[in-house]
Amino acid sequence: MTAHGTLALYAAVYAGVERFLPAWYASVQRQTDTDFQLWISLDGLEIEAVEETLGTLPPATWVPARAGDTPAQVRQGALARIVEHCDAVVLVDSDDVLHPTRVAAARQSLGDSDVTGCALRLVDEDGRPLGSSLGLPPDAGPADVLPRHNVYGLSNSAFRSDVLGRCLPIPAEAALVDWYLVTRAWLCGARLDFDPVARMDYRQHGANMARTRLPFSPDRVRSDTELVRGHFQILGDHPLAGALPDRLARVREVTADIESFYRRVALDEDNLERYVMALNAAAPAPLWWSCVAYPALRHLWTTRKEPS
Repeated sequence: MTAHGTLALYAAVYAGVERFLPAWYASVQRQTDTDFQLWISLDGLEIEAVEETLGTLPPATWVPARAGDTPAQVRQGALARIVEHCDAVVLVDSDDVLHPTRVAAARQSLGDSDVTGCALRLVDEDGRPLGSSLGLPPDAGPADVLPRHNVYGLSNSAFRSDVLGRCLPIPAEAALVDWYLVTRAWLCGARLDFDPVARMDYRQHGANMARTRLPFSPDRVRSDTELVRGHFQILGDHPLAGALPDRLARVREVTADIESFYRRVALDEDNLERYVMALNAAAPAPLWWSCVAYPALRHLWTTRKEPS
């Protein structure tokens, strides 16, 4: 992508996000790079409600969801159009806040990479900093995280459209759309970059699907394991043409490890308790899904008998 390529900024708005929209849209307006097209999916929220909440109607390409669309289908409908009209897209969540240089930094990074992400500053529901951030661990690269964990979310990533188009369509049943897209990009050999500077405020509240902050509970690990299993199942059910053999083998290896973890830890109450205690003591790096099958604790699911 050249410095003058057509860039989209994309978000979905949904019922329940209204109280966060003013801060989100104000941050969109404060971007140092304003040369982008704003695209917004309407997911259970009418355009009139957005206008009433903001006191204005943002100049955007509005993409209404169809009745019965899953969250994955909502995003598929918009992203399929974006890749046809724009050279690249910056993804943001409408309950988060962009730092002023988010778009500018993403554009610059996409000059040399196919997919880029940035660190996220964690804040509470009211936007107060929590004193921590989410990003790549020190001295780690994307290949040290993918495909087992993820740092490329729908609020902190950006894609060149030629690569994103290869990752589509998004299966209707995909719950972890962000991880699905970046894993497919990684599988096809995309050039991945990550900006260690936090350029988003990532709001932590009850609607977050993925939690990264300690302590983890047995219930949380069990429910996250179900989501992670589903993610790898969907990857297997939707093979990617042109996937690099060594990376595909790595996905299969991790899939098998997750299944072993599920059987020997998630389904074994006693072993799950031991695992959660050890996990919280180990304090894994704040990555999405790091609480599932944390590699340093593999002895807990590779040396014990499976439950009968």
